[in-house]
Formats: sequence, structure tokens, C-alpha cells
Amino acid sequence: MTKKNMELRNIAIIAHVDHGKTTLVDALLKQSANFKLKTGATSELIMDSNELERERGITIFSKNASVMYKDVKINIVDTPGHADFGGEVERIMRMVDGVLLLVDAKEGPMPQTKFVLRKAIQAGHKIIVVINKIDKPDARPEWALNATYDLFFELDATEEQIEFPVIYAAGAQGKAGPTKDLGGMKDIEPVFEAIVKYIPAPSVPTSDAGTPLQFLTVNLAYDNYKGKIAVGRLYAGTLKKGAIVAHITRSGKIKKEELTAVMLFDGLSRIDVDQAEAGDIVAIAGIPDVTIGETITDPENPKSLPIIHIDEPTIKMTFGVNTSPFRGKEGKFTTSRQLKDRLEHELETDVALSVAAMDADSGRWTVAGRGELHLAILIEKMRREGFELEVSKPQVIFKKEQETGDKEQGKLLEPVELVSIEVPEQYSGTVIEMIGKRLGAMKNMKVDEKGIAFMDFEVPTRGLIGIRNKFLTSTKGTGIMNTLFLGYQEYKGDITAIPHGSIVATQQGVSNNYGLVTAQGRGKLFISAGVPVYEGMVVGENAKEGDIWVHVAREKQLTNFRAKNEGLADQLEVPVSLTLEDALDYVDDEELVEITPQSIRIRKKYLTEAERKKAGK
Repeated sequence: MTKKNMELRNIAIIAHVDHGKTTLVDALLKQSANFKLKTGATSELIMDSNELERERGITIFSKNASVMYKDVKINIVDTPGHADFGGEVERIMRMVDGVLLLVDAKEGPMPQTKFVLRKAIQAGHKIIVVINKIDKPDARPEWALNATYDLFFELDATEEQIEFPVIYAAGAQGKAGPTKDLGGMKDIEPVFEAIVKYIPAPSVPTSDAGTPLQFLTVNLAYDNYKGKIAVGRLYAGTLKKGAIVAHITRSGKIKKEELTAVMLFDGLSRIDVDQAEAGDIVAIAGIPDVTIGETITDPENPKSLPIIHIDEPTIKMTFGVNTSPFRGKEGKFTTSRQLKDRLEHELETDVALSVAAMDADSGRWTVAGRGELHLAILIEKMRREGFELEVSKPQVIFKKEQETGDKEQGKLLEPVELVSIEVPEQYSGTVIEMIGKRLGAMKNMKVDEKGIAFMDFEVPTRGLIGIRNKFLTSTKGTGIMNTLFLGYQEYKGDITAIPHGSIVATQQGVSNNYGLVTAQGRGKLFISAGVPVYEGMVVGENAKEGDIWVHVAREKQLTNFRAKNEGLADQLEVPVSLTLEDALDYVDDEELVEITPQSIRIRKKYLTEAERKKAGK
């Protein structure tokens, strides 16, 4: 038999990128009496505590928080909205009993909304729809609600799920209400009321049901004092500090471990408790090799919960120590041992990441993840911690389909993504041509009354590497592109090589106007005057295919003769400022991105002519 723990509600907040999940959670936190009493917090975006998240305006790491509304404890999980972190959304559905689905009142449901909503529907969860950002000048809440209904029908939701309650909100103002009248809204309390009313309390076995302790690990964290921390749902039984438990690994092996800490969430903090009861979201410490999807259970009667599937990596890159002439000048951690230890530490909490053993010949590690952004976030974290490293061009991971019969290997498979594009109609032809060259197949196209074209394509992941900058340039910055991983499909064929050429420095020195004016006549520059350069460093993009080598540190010869027009300042254009993602998009197979805490540089793999000749033999 089971009973309801009426004092608990476990919910996840899901939405597309930038539809206001984190802002709404902040409003819920700030307006819950216990949180405000303890912290007095009034700052923006409390949940985006990570520096990278604040800068990029996206949630990267799913987080837990809890608030009290009257006598009910509400556990809230703020989930990532970017497709590269979609695996976390799928896992979190196992930890909660209901979902708040946020939909932007202007944009309506977007590609990632479809992905996360499908997972919630498949899990059978009750869904509350929040039409957010109704305070936008061009908000259209009625249209967004109708589009949401259409999406529920498309995803084969049950009749009960389709009859979802609707709340209108302006998350940034901390207001919500049952109607779209912004003037009648006072606070966020209608969201609390909807959660308590519509989200079911967790079902837990009664003491006489004979169900043993069962805890499912859904997320991982790391604490410098407690070590690895497992976060998950306690389905049955009681977790006590110091108790001996059974750890069932993914392979089915059972090991006995002692819990060194049991923690519950209170506001944004984890607080140590003596024990936790079934139905709650709990964090435990003391199991050093626990990973996502594994069960913690009773050692006398071990019973495993269904294992959570972890998404396979689709993109790989090589990581190595910095070998440029500037190595060691800007970073604290520059050795292969330090790099190895840091990658191993990341594996402790990021199960979507994989790191192959170091290649003995190159001295580099192959690191694979769920997408370019996934790996770029890791690189940026390492950079800010003081690491110097070099990374290669991102490449997709191919698979072979297993076949029965005489053949050991079947068809070659590659990752494919759904690309949804929103662009003014006058640029639609340019976009269609660009995607077509990358073997994209159009699946849908419509143009709204404002002249905005909406297009869906299925595109091989390898065709999307390096496309974002070209897309923004071709659409004059007006285009919006979103991607969603669809899965592995049969190899789509060869993509015609996209012309690539770099302007490369021939000698070490400091760039100056005289040398750069010559270089800028050949293409776009990445550096300005006064920048230290070395032989083999990429200083710009050649307008034509193939590399061109330029002495950008060359100084003008001084003479006693004055030429006509001499003295006029050499006009240098403003250089292109490369971000980490820009550099990863730009490099080709013969180049590397050099990353230090202070700089992002592009360089040739082989810096000198002698090295290139040796490698070519």
C-alpha cells in the first residue's frame, strides 16, 4: 500500500532557452517567507549562481531549491533549456511529480519546449502551463496558449494532461495571475497556489508494505569536504546518517557503503540532517564511486530501481597542454599532470562527458560531449581557473550499425539535429542555400503576417560546425537559430569542402600598423596593433581559399627622403574580436585554439616551415 505525503510537492520547471525559468524561480524564492527571512536576498537571478550562467543568460547546471508555502514544502528543480544539456531534463523527470511549463508570451513554444514537454508527457506528469513575459510590448498570450494546445495534441498527451491549468505571469516583475490582466496581479502567490492544488503529493509506501529503502541517483555534485554528493529522489524507506546501505552499480554489482552525510534542501542550501523520509529530494555523501542512475538500497533486501539511460556523446575534441612560444606566461596550470587531474575531476560530476586515455604519440586527450556548447563550457571553466591548454576543431562521433548475419558491421551512422530558424523573409533564400550545402533537408516552412519566415531542417551535426557566425553574418544579425538533437541516422554523404584560408604570422614580435595594413588587404584581421605574435599564429581570415603568410611585426625602414602623402595615418579597420565559440567554429583540421586565462589565440598545428615539412613526409 502507498500513502500521500501531503506536506511535500516536487516540481521541475522546463522551457526553451531564455523563456524565463530562472527568473520565475527567483521570484518564487524571494516571495517565500522562510527564504526572505533567512537571507534577505533581493539580487537578480539567485539561481544562476555560476558566473558563466550570469554572463550567458542561460541555465547550464540543473539546481535544486526548496521553499515553504503555508505548511507545504515545495522542492523546485530549475532545469537547463539548451539542447546540449537535454539529458539532464530527461533524468529530472524521474525525480519530480509535476512540471511547470513556461512559454514565452511572444515567441510561443519553441523546439526545446517540444523536447522537454515530450519527456514530461511520457513520464505521465501533471503539467501547469505558465504563459510568461506578458509584460513584453509585443506579447501575444492568446496565440501562445493556442500554440501550446496544438503542441500537446501533437505530442499525444492524455486528455487529462491537455486540460492543463494556465497561469499568466511577468516573472521579472514577480507577478502572476489566472488572467492576462497585468494590472490585476499583485505577487507570485497564484503560482504557489496552483502547485499545491494541481501537482500531486509524492506517493510513498506505507510501513507495512514491505518495500525496502530505495534512493535513485539523478544528479551529482562535489564538495571539498564531503566529497562526491549524490542527489536524487528517496522513493521508499528512511535514509539515516551513518547507516550502512547497499550501492547497486550500473553493472548490477552490490557494494556496502556507510553514509557520512544526509542533506535536505532549504532555500538554495543543503542542510545536514539526521535522517530523510520517503518522498523528499535528498543529497547524500559517503559513496565515492556513485554515478547517475544507480540505486542506494537496503543491504539486507537490495532492490534496484530502473537504471537511467545517459545520452551518448556526439562531439569530440582533443585537449592538450599549451605548446606555443607563449606557454606559461598567462596561466597557473600548464602541465599535462594538472590537465589530466582536472579532466578526471570533471568526470566526477559530468556523466555526459567522456575522456579517452592520453595518446602516447601526441600527448593529447580525446574529450567527447553532448555538443559544442557542452565542451565550450568546460573549456571556459578551466580557462577561468587558470589553465592553459590547446584544443582541436570539434568533430562528430560516427557509429556503425550492428547487423545480424555474416556482416559484423552495418551502415555508418551519424548524429542528426533538428534546426529551427526564424529569419526575415528576404533572407530565407540565403539560409536555404546555406543549409542545403550542408546536406540539410527542409521539413517545414511558413511565413507569418509580419514577414518572418519559420523553417525547420534536419541537418547532420557535422554540417552545423562553424555555421553560426556565417548564419549571423548572412542574416545581418536578424536570424535566430535553435538546434535539437534527433538521434543517429544513416550517413548523409560527403559535404563539399567549405573554403578556408588564414592569414598567418611569419615571425615572432609585436604587431604594428605598417605590417597589419599589408595583411588587412588580404582579408579580415583578428588582432590590432601592439599585440604580441609568434610564427604560425593565425592573425586573420584570408578572403580566398588557402593560407597566406604575412610579417605583421615588420617595421617601416627609415630614410632621409619624404615621399608624397607621407605622414598620412595608415587606416586600420577594427579587427574581428573572437570569443571561444567563434574560435572553435573557425579552426580547421590543421589549426588549434590556444586558450589561456587572458587570451584566446588560433595557431597552426605545425608552427614552423621545418615542422610542416617533417609532418608532410
